[in-house]
Amino acid sequence: MEIITEIGVVALRALLSVIVLFLISKMTGKRQIAQLTFYDYVVGISIGSIAAMAVEQTVPFYDIVVAMLIYGGFTILLAFVTNKSIACRRLITGKPTVMIYKGKIIRKSLTKNNYDLNDLLLECRLRGYFDISQIECAIMENNGEISVLPKPENRPLTPKDMSVKVGKEDITYNLILDGEVMKENLRAYGKDEQWLKNQMKSYKIGSAKEVLLAIGDINDKVTFYKRDETLPHDNFFL
Repeated sequence: MEIITEIGVVALRALLSVIVLFLISKMTGKRQIAQLTFYDYVVGISIGSIAAMAVEQTVPFYDIVVAMLIYGGFTILLAFVTNKSIACRRLITGKPTVMIYKGKIIRKSLTKNNYDLNDLLLECRLRGYFDISQIECAIMENNGEISVLPKPENRPLTPKDMSVKVGKEDITYNLILDGEVMKENLRAYGKDEQWLKNQMKSYKIGSAKEVLLAIGDINDKVTFYKRDETLPHDNFFL
């Protein structure tokens, strides 16, 4: 009888821990494993380890729940802060790193990210580029993934194959982010704030606060994404 009671207690604690873990995962939001930052990954492992301790009757169940809620709550808090502040976002999640620029490997970027050349070549091969000379730019994202921009003539169904003249391409610049003008990016882009204001005026945008994102390309073309854009309906995924 005692064994049955003990099994029932363990089963109940395990069930409650699964429910708490499910609720925390719902609160923290939906993201793919590849989209998780290093901190998210560590927190996920920690919460899972704490949840596994629920079956041990030597640890009070409420202690386990409190620990899980603290880990989950702090993750939610960080997500809120990074959504509200660009400075905090850069501090917490970091910035993408250019590994290859205009066909040249940036050794300093490799060292900064504890990457060696073989690691970079492996990531390029995984994306279908066995010849690194076909790559214009490669960027390490905040989650450790490598994004690759191939040279124009080496893309699938390339303009070269179709005898079409190819325009110049380069890394785009974030000129406005979350309503804030990225002054350093604007200077690196070779423009000033007055030029940007003229661009906004031509798109009938009165202030940078109206812009969610503005990106500039090598051809001096700026694309604006407004803050107030809405979907025509909410029935895309039923």
